[in-house]
Amino acid sequence: MSAAFAGFVAVLVGFTSTGILVFSAAHAVGADAAQTASWLLAICIGAGISSMALSLRYRIPVTAAWSTPGAALIVANGGGITLAEAVGAFLVSGSLIALAGFSGAFERLLSRLPLSLAAATLAGVLLRFGLGAFATFSQNFALAAAMFGVYLVARNVFPRFAVLVALLVGMAVSIGQGTLTFAAPLAAASPFAWPLFTVPHFTWNAFFGIAIPLFAVNMASQNVPGVAALRAHGYHPPVSSVVGWTGVANAFVAPFGGFAVNLAAITASICAGREAHDDPARRYIASWSAGVCYLLLGAFGASFVAFFSAFPKDLVALLAGLALLGAIGGGLTSALAVEKDREAAVVTLLVAASGVSLAGVGSAFWGIVAGALVLAIGRGVRWLKRPRVVPPATP
Repeated sequence: MSAAFAGFVAVLVGFTSTGILVFSAAHAVGADAAQTASWLLAICIGAGISSMALSLRYRIPVTAAWSTPGAALIVANGGGITLAEAVGAFLVSGSLIALAGFSGAFERLLSRLPLSLAAATLAGVLLRFGLGAFATFSQNFALAAAMFGVYLVARNVFPRFAVLVALLVGMAVSIGQGTLTFAAPLAAASPFAWPLFTVPHFTWNAFFGIAIPLFAVNMASQNVPGVAALRAHGYHPPVSSVVGWTGVANAFVAPFGGFAVNLAAITASICAGREAHDDPARRYIASWSAGVCYLLLGAFGASFVAFFSAFPKDLVALLAGLALLGAIGGGLTSALAVEKDREAAVVTLLVAASGVSLAGVGSAFWGIVAGALVLAIGRGVRWLKRPRVVPPATP
């Protein structure tokens, strides 16, 4: 029971802390309420089946999830991209993840892209959400102060549920202000979600603006820490196979709105830790339980879409910012950790955070390009300035 409950908690924490970004991502590319429910159903099916199958196959707590940074990237770069183009980008990203996994190129690929640049890209994309959260203090001070104050207290008392407590307080304040009511949206909603197929449309704009950055962010900010979390708890998963199958699941659900299926990073330790079960050999039940909870969550996705669509914009902005504080801090820490790469990482972060768009391609991609250029020039200059060893003349 403890392991089964741990799986439930993992899904609850993941959904209540970052689920709002799924709806924001779907709306960014023009999805309506039914299509948004299909998105939630698709990623829940992908994450649910992956968690159940992989945990049973390898008897270790392999937990899949959607990508919080990936959702944030879609929100940031989705402007001007149609739903069909976004679906095409999701299909490409999932296929690349499967290829990188099964080919064994996962770790080799990441070794060529310094972790500092990938982390800086992530921090740059997420930084706008953090800034947007605190900007609400000037628009609705009562709501912002209440949510942020309660979050700070809860973060030090029961950190797993800090965002959930902030959400509940924000809902109470919004109801008191008359900006939140659920009667109309819930009355009009169908209780169940249905998969809606979208024919993928492939364009260079979506390829460079979403597919490639989404692939890089998912690999660096989800799969890498997901593997690290399992190893930290004494598990050694077959990395190539596990990552490859999550990519297959991603590609399979992409036409229905499944933008990312990958290893859990934030909630991985809930299923793999001692709280799940004293016996490490039994903790895989927690991941299997998480998979079941994902499937139930996805089935009732339409009701959740109607529920969250009633939230005022200030509450959504605050909730997203609070949910991403840890990810922003982690991204900044990793980005600035290596001194010789620090300047390139800062350039990457600033370009990614700027929102600049060139040739129809979003700032996340250009951030990586700019950082790689700074890094290449710096290394090239250092190579030219290195002392040359002149061999002695032949007598």
